[in-house]
Amino acid sequence: MTWEPGRDKIRQLLESGELGQVTVDEAVARRLLADAGRHVQSATAVAASGDLAGAYQLAYDAFRKSAASLLAAQGLRATSRGGHIAVQDAVTAQFGASVRIVRSFGRIRRARNNFEYPDTDTAGPSDADVADAISAAMQACSAAVTILDNGVLTPW
Repeated sequence: MTWEPGRDKIRQLLESGELGQVTVDEAVARRLLADAGRHVQSATAVAASGDLAGAYQLAYDAFRKSAASLLAAQGLRATSRGGHIAVQDAVTAQFGASVRIVRSFGRIRRARNNFEYPDTDTAGPSDADVADAISAAMQACSAAVTILDNGVLTPW
């Protein structure tokens, strides 16, 4: 299946150098998903220890790696120019209409940036922030597994 809703955005990201084409590699996609699953588990344990900023970072990384796995399965990868925003833009364009949790990527990413690069007026994440990020990461991981297991992605 080709994800028509995101086709124009993917082309734009490729043309601007924010995404690059790589060899389609199911093993890389599955490894990213396995990492994401471990990050979710680690985030839960780290949150219980009281390190809320660390837990949020791990939950965000789980979300991002789940999204990146979908790109890897299509032979796409963010470049250093595009970074995390390119991953967000690509998966949101492709899957945001059909996979609701994908629309949370930007919110989780922006919050993570605020927590990672604070100023004197920025509080760290709360227990509720961390619980939300972990829940979103679990849902993103589950959605990515379902998409990959259904074999509906085609290479670019």
